[in-house]
Amino acid sequence: MNRDALSSETRRLRKPRSSQVRPESGYGKVDKVKQKTLILGQTLGFRADPFDAEIGEAAVFERRGGVLVENGRIAATGPADRLLHDHPKVAVDDMGDALVTAGFIDAHTHYPQTAIIASWGKRLFDWLAAYTFPEEARFRDSAHAGRIAERYFDLTLANGTTTVCSYCTVHPESVNAFFSAARKRGVRAIGGKTCMDRNAPDALLDTAQSAYSDSLALLEKWHGKGRLGYAITPRFSPTSTPQQLEALGALWAEHPDCLMQTHLAEQTDEIAWVGELFPEARDYLDTYETHGLLGRGAVYGHAIHLAPRERDRLREAEAGLVHCPTSNTFIGSGIFDMAGLVSSGQRVGLATDTGGGSSFSMLRTMAAAYEIGQLNGSAPHPAQLYWLATVGSARILGIDGFVGNLTPGIEADLIALDLASTPAIAQRAARAETIWEALFPTIMMGDDRAITKVWIAGHPL
Repeated sequence: MNRDALSSETRRLRKPRSSQVRPESGYGKVDKVKQKTLILGQTLGFRADPFDAEIGEAAVFERRGGVLVENGRIAATGPADRLLHDHPKVAVDDMGDALVTAGFIDAHTHYPQTAIIASWGKRLFDWLAAYTFPEEARFRDSAHAGRIAERYFDLTLANGTTTVCSYCTVHPESVNAFFSAARKRGVRAIGGKTCMDRNAPDALLDTAQSAYSDSLALLEKWHGKGRLGYAITPRFSPTSTPQQLEALGALWAEHPDCLMQTHLAEQTDEIAWVGELFPEARDYLDTYETHGLLGRGAVYGHAIHLAPRERDRLREAEAGLVHCPTSNTFIGSGIFDMAGLVSSGQRVGLATDTGGGSSFSMLRTMAAAYEIGQLNGSAPHPAQLYWLATVGSARILGIDGFVGNLTPGIEADLIALDLASTPAIAQRAARAETIWEALFPTIMMGDDRAITKVWIAGHPL
């Protein structure tokens, strides 16, 4: 497709996103593990959304439970005694008092920013200019991209994150490195080439045509291969011309089983800039909506400073919003209205947003979400935090039928949490009278030391 054809092709292809295919293919098959394994421990899953149902009805907890894994998937869950009785000859992996759950799902991250995490003293635009853009320019070198991708997945897996959705850089080399590292580990991963054709250094600019062509080639190379999925990825409206946004909207219309990820309403000066760049737009979201980049399968990072019309349209379109609490505080973006958005029917997930976010740990991310909730007058329950980091994030990525829960039939991406991983956590957990009192200290103070074991599609790491 050439640039002259983009406008007419976009009008022909564009349909309301709610009528198009939801990205629920699962992005490929799981490599099968032939041996059955029964993993024992405390177990925690969900039968309903704890924001909508009573906690006791939403969560499924077994003080002594089990997860039967067969052919890379969860075959059964329930009390340990029953599973041992029903499967007397199965291999047993007994985790003792560790809490066995689905692995964490990080719904918005920037793997190229791995090396600049925790850089000092900048807000969004200064952060991009001082740290992000110089670092991303290095990803033209495939060797550098490969080293960082390997490091990134080592760090995330060590923290119990088994699925990620990441921005790459403008360079195809960065996308190839990301997916290659993910495929080597067998993890479920979603990513895409970041597209920018203005307001960025020359070394990081593409065009409307190359954004379309490069993204299409990468999509055809990686999407649905193994456990990999592609996300069409304009960075955000200030770094894309209307022509580029239109080109990417056309690509999404052609490939509606992909995700579309971008940023929305992160900081107030960003919103003002968008108003200057798009004077005819009704609001920030309209810069995406006008170009076919709104609908189910759209994933918007941050979404802090939303206008009433934006909230209504996001809900109507069944788009996904990603809460990035450590990033929102670290670069001074603002307070995400979790309670208000969820109660109005928005679909919300949770993410580290590394490297703007200051931790690779979803435990630390849950802790920050709790703290922000307290500041906003509505502290999330531990069950709600854990749901956001697993099922909730899987849902906005369209993969909740494949990962994110302890449900028979889905893929066995699991972790075991030590609920007494440090002396400080252990002494508090020792007083717990419920699973939530036992889990909450690990949410608030836990780190990679709490991750006792990780299984990817049934394979123990």
